Amino acid sequence: MTDFTQKFRLPVEKLRRYCRPDELEYETTGDVQPLKDFIGQERAVKAMQFGVLMRAPGYNVYVAGPTGTGKSTYINDLLTQVSAGQEVPGDWCYLYNFANPESPRAVSLPASFGKCLQVDMEELIKDLRSAIPKAFEGEAYEQRKTAIMQELESQIENVINEVRREATDEGLLLKQGESGFYFTPMVDGKKLSVEEYEALPRGTQEEMEKKGRAMQQKLDEVLSSVRLKERETKQKISDLDKQIVLVAAGPPVQKIQEKYGKFPGVGEYLGGILEDIAKNLDLLKPAGDGTGINTEGQSLFDRYRVNLFVDNGETKGAPVIIKNSPNYYSLFGRIEYNTLMGTLSTDHTMIKPGAIHLANGGYLVVQARDVLSDQGVWDTLKRALKNRESVVENIGEQYRMVPTVSLRPEAIPLNVKVIMVGSYNLYGLLRELDEDFQKFFKVKVDFDTEMHRTQENLSHYAAFVGAVCNREKLKHFDRTGLAELIEYGARLAGDQNKLSTRFNEVIEVVYEAAARAEAESAPLVNSSHVMGAVEEKIYRSKRIEEKMHEMTLKGVIMIATTGERVGAINGLSVLDLGDYSFGRPSRITASTFMGQEGVVNIEREAHMSGSSHTKGVLTLVGYLGEKFAQNKPLRMSARITFEQVYDGVDGDSASSTELYCILSSLSGLPIAQGFAVTGSVNQQGEIQPIGGVTEKVEGFFSLCRDRGLTGKQGVIIPAGNVDNLMLNHEVVQAVAEGKFHIYAVSSVEEGIELLTGVRAGEPDDNGCYPEGTVFYLVEQKLARFAAGIKEYGGLAGGSCCQE
Repeated sequence: MTDFTQKFRLPVEKLRRYCRPDELEYETTGDVQPLKDFIGQERAVKAMQFGVLMRAPGYNVYVAGPTGTGKSTYINDLLTQVSAGQEVPGDWCYLYNFANPESPRAVSLPASFGKCLQVDMEELIKDLRSAIPKAFEGEAYEQRKTAIMQELESQIENVINEVRREATDEGLLLKQGESGFYFTPMVDGKKLSVEEYEALPRGTQEEMEKKGRAMQQKLDEVLSSVRLKERETKQKISDLDKQIVLVAAGPPVQKIQEKYGKFPGVGEYLGGILEDIAKNLDLLKPAGDGTGINTEGQSLFDRYRVNLFVDNGETKGAPVIIKNSPNYYSLFGRIEYNTLMGTLSTDHTMIKPGAIHLANGGYLVVQARDVLSDQGVWDTLKRALKNRESVVENIGEQYRMVPTVSLRPEAIPLNVKVIMVGSYNLYGLLRELDEDFQKFFKVKVDFDTEMHRTQENLSHYAAFVGAVCNREKLKHFDRTGLAELIEYGARLAGDQNKLSTRFNEVIEVVYEAAARAEAESAPLVNSSHVMGAVEEKIYRSKRIEEKMHEMTLKGVIMIATTGERVGAINGLSVLDLGDYSFGRPSRITASTFMGQEGVVNIEREAHMSGSSHTKGVLTLVGYLGEKFAQNKPLRMSARITFEQVYDGVDGDSASSTELYCILSSLSGLPIAQGFAVTGSVNQQGEIQPIGGVTEKVEGFFSLCRDRGLTGKQGVIIPAGNVDNLMLNHEVVQAVAEGKFHIYAVSSVEEGIELLTGVRAGEPDDNGCYPEGTVFYLVEQKLARFAAGIKEYGGLAGGSCCQE
């Protein structure tokens, strides 16, 4: 048996990239110049700047990236900077529409003019409430009104007296009763009684009746002219009322007209006020009992109020509205209602704005998940962007089966840049499922989770930490503390040559390390404070890991870390709990026997295997066929499984491990149980990189440490993952002392040699492997299987892998 460990063993300096003191230019983060630019996101910064400054329609922005990368901070800082130099948009007001009261008018005024108009209109209403009643109560008005009435009465009296004289000349007397005027016969100026009238000759009676009919016709004509004169008088009084009102209301309205009449829609609205007052004089005239204008008349003034819908009077530059938890009404506004005696009522003053109106002329920032999860929000947003206008309507108005009477405010022209923040998954789904998405969100800003570990970025990291310390009044970091924090950033990135841009997680360690330094009254935060903060952070989240670790130590979960065994190997996986992930060792076993079923993945048969894991198993079968079935069929049956794993298996990072296990079973060579293995394999036997290599190594190390390090234990990883190692100090120290080892291999042949201590073997010109090698033993076992199948009547064919 040959010792291959020295050949593939990694030196200790490959296990963690330390930050050397000479890489840091400052003694403390307090000496670093303040951070001016956003770090580590050059692509995102350029895309964002392009999207913000691009004014063409449809160039709204979707910001994609995981949480904690500083998206929100950068968006806020950039928009604050860009918007400050841009023009302040105008105010928007809703006014009563005298021509169509159900459709309030939307008018735009320069910033701060909307508030001025609202205040001036309130003063106007106050003046009108006072001036109009006083105008009607004045002595001049009463005198003019009395003169008109007296003129009418005089005219009526004159025409009636004329009829009375004519009737007297005809022997008739004009009398007035309860039902009106009538004629009665008389002789010598004396009214005749019924008896006296009947005693008259028949011819005289007929003559009197004829005269009566003629006089009645004359009277009717006179009364008709009287009614006409009454109407004329009423019109004169109405004209007098209008004149009085215009004298009272005209000057203050004209004053406002001179100030605001030049703005589109406002002059027409102010003119409509005078016309409306004239139309509703009866409601505005004070009651005769001295109580003033009645309630209905007082409510008439409410229609003259200005609804200051959007007020940009205090806005500096273009508005920036950030809605972290938007819903339909908070985004698109609403129409409120009053309830009185079970009746709903509303008017133009109860139209309320949403964020899209407040952001008009500027920028609106929303969260994609909130926009998509609230009913109607996404469709309404697309409609607003498409039509470039925003309509205020309560949700569901457009879907009502039965039309209802409600306000339909005029739409407001929309000029807003929407910035939607979300995940990569949501971006992909929107592009795939919504054909309108690409039309309205043409700019994608892609935030990365890592940046290159260059000297420049190290300085940026230091400046970032210094800025946090200054902002939060924290103790600054010395070189050792900053170096440890940089190494933590590399660990988060999962790469020795990268630094994490998940600054939320970095800031958490900054806070906690500074708190430790404060508790110790240390002048600066050093490496021990950072290491303590990281360890404490891990401790708070590793309860489940400790429970599983305890079960393994007790033997409930059976994993060997010493000795040798055929067909058994320690595999490694990563369990991600969301806020914390850790490596979990698992025993993988394989049994091979005579048959033609090929390699059967037990997890797949039990419906516990994910698609990636299934692919890995099928791939290793391709490798077996490539190696051992070039001139003969591959006849065997194999069962492979993850022992004591019941929550499903996915990913192909154990495919090389499973292949080693099958080769051990076929060759009969035992595998050293002090090894744990991770790595994906392709059909040519090359070992491919995998994820979570640091967590996997540390997970197996913890088990070996608590059972007792023997100096022969270690982890085999793909050579392509060496740069991903950022092991903790304890593992690095154990490797430095020779108590634990990390090995890197590039092929299946290297891995199986390391695990068994036997050469894999190279085929000769006839395709045969040297005697005593692993592959020779495998080939011999496969030959015996084939011979046995032939001897016992097996079928000639056979599938290498059962689907």
